[in-house]
Amino acid sequence: MPYTRHLVEKGSSQSFVAKARPPTVTMPRIKALTTGSIPGFIDVVMNLNSPALLEDNLIWQAKTAGKRIVFYGDDTWVRLFPKHFMEYDGTTSFFVSDYTEVDNNVTRHLDSTLKRDDWDMLILHYLGLDHIGHISGPHSSLIQPKLLEMDDILKKIHSALVSKEAEGSLPYLLVLCGDHGMSETGSHGGSSEPEVNTPLVLISPAFKRKGKQQRGPVVEQVDLTPTLALGLGLPISQNSVGRVIPGVLEETSLRDQLRFLHLNGHQLSCLLKDSVADYEKDPGFEQFRVAEKAHGNWMKLYLEGNTSEVLTNMGKKVLKQYLEALAAMSSALSKQLGKYDMYSMVAGMVFVFQVSLLLILLLAMPEALSGAASVDLPVLSALLSLPFYLLCLLLASVHVLVCTSAESSCYFCSLSWGLVFAAVAFSSAMFCILVSIATRRLPLGRNPLGPLWSLSELDVLLLAGTVGHTLSLAASSFVEEEHQTWYFLLNTLCLVVFQDVCRKYFREQRGPGGDEEPILPSKDCRSSARPAAGIYSERWLALATPPFTCCAAGLLRSLNQTGVQWAHLPMSDTGSTGCSEHKLVLSLLSAFCLVLIYLLVQRRCSWVSKVALALGLLGVYSYRAAVGNVLFPWQHAGRTTSKGTVEARFVYVFVLGILFTGTKDLLRSQIITADAKLKSRGLWEIYSGLVLLASLLFRAHNLPVLCCCLLIQTLMAQFIWKRLHYDAAQTTIMHYWFGQAFFYFQGNSNNIGTVDISVGFVGLESYVEAPAIFLTALSTYAGPLLWACHLVCYLSSERDRSPVALGHGCYCLALLRSVPAAAYIVLVTVLRYHLFIWSVFSPKLLYESMHLLLTAAVCLFFNTMEQSHGSSKS
Repeated sequence: MPYTRHLVEKGSSQSFVAKARPPTVTMPRIKALTTGSIPGFIDVVMNLNSPALLEDNLIWQAKTAGKRIVFYGDDTWVRLFPKHFMEYDGTTSFFVSDYTEVDNNVTRHLDSTLKRDDWDMLILHYLGLDHIGHISGPHSSLIQPKLLEMDDILKKIHSALVSKEAEGSLPYLLVLCGDHGMSETGSHGGSSEPEVNTPLVLISPAFKRKGKQQRGPVVEQVDLTPTLALGLGLPISQNSVGRVIPGVLEETSLRDQLRFLHLNGHQLSCLLKDSVADYEKDPGFEQFRVAEKAHGNWMKLYLEGNTSEVLTNMGKKVLKQYLEALAAMSSALSKQLGKYDMYSMVAGMVFVFQVSLLLILLLAMPEALSGAASVDLPVLSALLSLPFYLLCLLLASVHVLVCTSAESSCYFCSLSWGLVFAAVAFSSAMFCILVSIATRRLPLGRNPLGPLWSLSELDVLLLAGTVGHTLSLAASSFVEEEHQTWYFLLNTLCLVVFQDVCRKYFREQRGPGGDEEPILPSKDCRSSARPAAGIYSERWLALATPPFTCCAAGLLRSLNQTGVQWAHLPMSDTGSTGCSEHKLVLSLLSAFCLVLIYLLVQRRCSWVSKVALALGLLGVYSYRAAVGNVLFPWQHAGRTTSKGTVEARFVYVFVLGILFTGTKDLLRSQIITADAKLKSRGLWEIYSGLVLLASLLFRAHNLPVLCCCLLIQTLMAQFIWKRLHYDAAQTTIMHYWFGQAFFYFQGNSNNIGTVDISVGFVGLESYVEAPAIFLTALSTYAGPLLWACHLVCYLSSERDRSPVALGHGCYCLALLRSVPAAAYIVLVTVLRYHLFIWSVFSPKLLYESMHLLLTAAVCLFFNTMEQSHGSSKS
């Protein structure tokens, strides 16, 4: 900002680049004023639920020392530090659509507070800039006015502090910092340079004026805690892993510098003793002991009045030894922060694998997928068997042994004995049931590899691709660039499907006698008497579908660049660039996509749903025009934008109407009449309601992604899956692959920073937790969810399929999600000490968990409908 740059050039400040790193939560305490947010604070604490922080922290140290603290801003601070602030006014940080009131609520207190002398520390946490980034990215036209607003606020604060100093008050310290940066899409939470590098400026008359200063050194965010604590005479928080910033101590005497470094080193060495068993062998600890001894020798000479150059050189050498020891101990402690509850993790893995194996065995049992869905699970025999009781006794003994001998308590040991016994009994019963089923399904003498020889090329691809993708998750590079794996598998799938189409239409169209047979199977005279032109058009459309899918995938890849390979480029999201610079083109493209979405979706809806869908899509365009993404023909380019709350709620009304109509038809087909056509229409209307909701939540430049999704679904269903007679398992795996690819076509990745949280507040005027979570999850997983719903609609609409095809497909879908998730849990456990465990593997685990939860909800809902349908018919 210009005013900050003026202060830096004037020389009354120290500027640094603070690098974000997940630290132990320690807070600076200060007799000064802090703007922005304390580094590392928001990223460490889970914003959805922020209880009071009980461990040692700098805010508590300041309160204990009698410091009077005033706070205005994000109300998460108030929940974390109750009764710590003399005066406070919190503002909710979740409603990201608001970037004016959240800041005005802070600024309105400034004039009166700066005139008072009854406070020692003032913390201001501004949220507007962060919210603008989430809404429209770092290149939004709203960024520059907000920066100018922050510049004026900083000028006001600095001027007030200078006036107080002139009146004879203590020297002030103004800390300007941020808790995170911003990616090119406006989000944060990842490990890219723009997200983890933030400016840190310390402004005080205590700093010596230097000329024009270049960019300062890079420091860790955790280093701010001991720096502020030592500068203000407060104890360093016992769990802090930071080290004092050397540049801040330059103006103090050599004796004070050594004293500060020794205090910091003593705190880190005590923490190292508590964290590392063989701490005495740690290089940093040994170096600190050497520096401490040399410091004692230096102090003897200093107290004796020695003023020679030898004393100065010796002091500089001790200073260097301290800095190297602090760096080594801080690094060692950072690596020891990850303490894992291995017993609970292993117990969780056992449960997950038992459920996954049960799914696999059920999928291999035809009787489990029959119309009656009857399967003889040996539950009673397992509970009455001797191995069950022996396993219960063994597992209970292991639990007692672990919980009584462990040095630190674990989560599983903290559970009540009733819950532990239930978990032990469940695991033992599951093991006995799995062994019993496996011995029945795999009799001795059968060759387990026999069925593999009868697999087609498509089956081999689907099997090899699914297994290969699961194995690839063991490498951090494949996790970061997972979208490349799915793009490759999707293109390969299109190639194999194209081969099947060519085989059907060119190699198998003639019979043994040389006469040309009907190209498509006919069930009645009317179908076999179709014009030859229609048959040939279907042939060429079937041939064109796989190449069209490959071309569409290539275009969608360029629309949203994801992963970390191109994160260093100025703009990795080409779609957002087009949005900001070509609003007229984007308006025409959005209108075309919405019209095409209507044409693709309305064909199987009732007339009521068709009208609601048309009005809803019109409302989607009106919403985008209201927020300034697109233009109406009569709208001026300089029109003031709004939040679009009314327009979004207008769309929600039609979404609920379509979902209600579909649910009503679905219930009628299940309860009143066993009408398969009515059931198929109900499912499709529910799917149409989700499409309308997705079109509202998608950003304007992502509407072509939704449009291509629907178009590919239509072409594949009409000319590929139906004509080539793929079975339910093959169709399910292909839907799953397409869903995974479209997850990344949306611009998602395995980085938390790519989650668009602004969609959670579309149509809302305040933060409401349940709708915000639902809308954010739906928008993020729209691709896999729409493909899963389309799978259910497609399998339910096929008259010539087995009545258990839908159940078979849901079992396959559940298996496709559960097995990779279970394998990934094992991989994360094994790689828990990997360098990228927190930046790469852990975010992927969160994505896998949420995806598994949504898939389970879809499968459970439609399986329940299928079971009730079977019961009504019987």
